[in-house]
Amino acid sequence: MLNRNAEALFWIGRYMERAENHARLIDVHYHLQQEELILTTGEEPVETMCKWARIVDALGSRHAFEQQYDSYDEQEVLMYVTLDRDNPNSLVSCVNHARNNLRTLREKVPSELWDTINGFYLWLREKQAKDLTRESPHQFFGQTKDWTALFQGYSQSVMPRENEWHFIECGRYLERAENTLRILQAVEHAAEGEGWNSANAYPYLNAVLKSVSGYQSFRRYYLDSVAVEAIVEFVVLNPTFPRSVHFALQELVEHIRALDLQDKQLRAAHDRIIRQVGKVIADIGCLERDDLVLDREGHITAHLLSACESLGVAFAKTFFRMGEVSA
Repeated sequence: MLNRNAEALFWIGRYMERAENHARLIDVHYHLQQEELILTTGEEPVETMCKWARIVDALGSRHAFEQQYDSYDEQEVLMYVTLDRDNPNSLVSCVNHARNNLRTLREKVPSELWDTINGFYLWLREKQAKDLTRESPHQFFGQTKDWTALFQGYSQSVMPRENEWHFIECGRYLERAENTLRILQAVEHAAEGEGWNSANAYPYLNAVLKSVSGYQSFRRYYLDSVAVEAIVEFVVLNPTFPRSVHFALQELVEHIRALDLQDKQLRAAHDRIIRQVGKVIADIGCLERDDLVLDREGHITAHLLSACESLGVAFAKTFFRMGEVSA
């Protein structure tokens, strides 16, 4: 497979997962708003603006946002994250990037994938900023998650288990691990710097569960336990929940192993990146729930996020053209 094709497939997986994450990030914010209304009333406007700033911070885009917008109000943040074409990581930009990559590979992937991603883009292109809040934002972002689920469903059900599929899945699971950590980091900061051991941490973690569609699975897994420690363990350490960090990295390493490589030098680099992912999985395997809960400064979350970002760089250097890493 040509390097540029492998890179395009990898980033199709990343961009589609990132688009879904944007919907989930907005979702967790609305869940947090609902939870916080129970705890506080009569907030000042500046406090509300700070809450919307969490979303921009979770995307690592504060500087870029402040160059374009004057305040962190609901309408402007939603516009920036979803429909702003000047933001290269907005929802519409991610879908457009994935669509452009897939267009160059239409002869190599099933037509259902193109039909889905093209339909998704055309649906988004017709949306206006006022559409985001005219009706329920949950409905709009729910439809966004439905589009990404449709794309993932087709890739799972009709793509041959060859390198093309494995590169898409590698991108998807690496992006998923990063996104789950970013959501955790965003609400970790919202817990007033006291970490998950603070008295008010439960509403924030409950919102995380809902944002990753894990609330019902969590309740079945832990029965009547709703402790903060159990929620953190479930989202980070659980090896069976598809959106936990541990599960995403396990899937990533399995898809890397499944790549069929003919070049001897490339196989050696391939083995190195497998070991690198294995080290991150081993770090997670050594963690206990108490380690996460007592980490008030968020060092563990930051370390895991940095490790995932390093894996992305290593993956690019191994399989793509040197020095031409997509963003």
